[in-house]
Amino acid sequence: MSLAENLQYLRAREGVTQEQLAERLDVSRQSVSKWESAASFPEMDTLLKLCDMFHVDMDTLLRGSVERSLSEDSAGYDRFMTLYARKIAGAVASIVGGTALWSALYALGVHEMLGTAVLLLVVAMAAVVLIASSMEEEHFRKKNPVIPDFYTEKQKEQFHRRYIWYIAGGVGAILLGVVLTVLVFTVIPEQEPYESSMGALFLMIVACAVYFLIYGGMLEDKYNIAKYNRQNSPTPEDRARRRRATSACSLIMLLATAVFLFAGLACDRWEWAAVIYPVGAVLCGASWVVLGPKPGE
Repeated sequence: MSLAENLQYLRAREGVTQEQLAERLDVSRQSVSKWESAASFPEMDTLLKLCDMFHVDMDTLLRGSVERSLSEDSAGYDRFMTLYARKIAGAVASIVGGTALWSALYALGVHEMLGTAVLLLVVAMAAVVLIASSMEEEHFRKKNPVIPDFYTEKQKEQFHRRYIWYIAGGVGAILLGVVLTVLVFTVIPEQEPYESSMGALFLMIVACAVYFLIYGGMLEDKYNIAKYNRQNSPTPEDRARRRRATSACSLIMLLATAVFLFAGLACDRWEWAAVIYPVGAVLCGASWVVLGPKPGE
């Protein structure tokens, strides 16, 4: 396809008229008409604006088939982002799950230091996965800064129906855990090993809920390719907010580890020390909401 055919296709796909496109590019309607009839050719800075506006690369716009490129996932975006979401959701959920395992070991009478070692091992493994996955995602973004929106409206609508259940199911699971805990302690006494056993079950339910909440949210972002493309061209303010949010989250998790070890080793309060990590995860998420990039940036 030629530039003229590609431009006609992109304009029709976006539902804009020649006049509207001309206004966005700060040119005359006659100029757009001449481009689409192959009577003239836009200047280089205008071509760059067109590439940014329609999220296509220069080579495809000038010599390739935009229609074909927009219907293909040539970069493997869908598979990569789905796997990335599973890794991140699994790593965060495993931290909560590690706390549940620690509580279960405590209920079984396993030595506190051994249970603590198991929990720290789980946290360390989760940290490795989070760091490695983030580096992989950064590399993918650098390699593929612009992705054509190949998802159809039908695919987006089908996922959105599943997304509702991801979120509703996650919240419902946490509420179910609370109700179950209350019901159990109306039957059995609130003493060890019952408290630790029930705490382990509740935290395991929360871990599953956290997985689906994070996984569903990240898949929702996956279908928002316009947001992906926009994030790869961040403003200086956006970059600064990302750095602040990342630094705050790292500091929170380091403090959580320090408090956990101090509470257990210095104060011998292992029975409540393990809840520090779930609290840290919540505070980490809150810091990203407050300090991180805003949705429109």
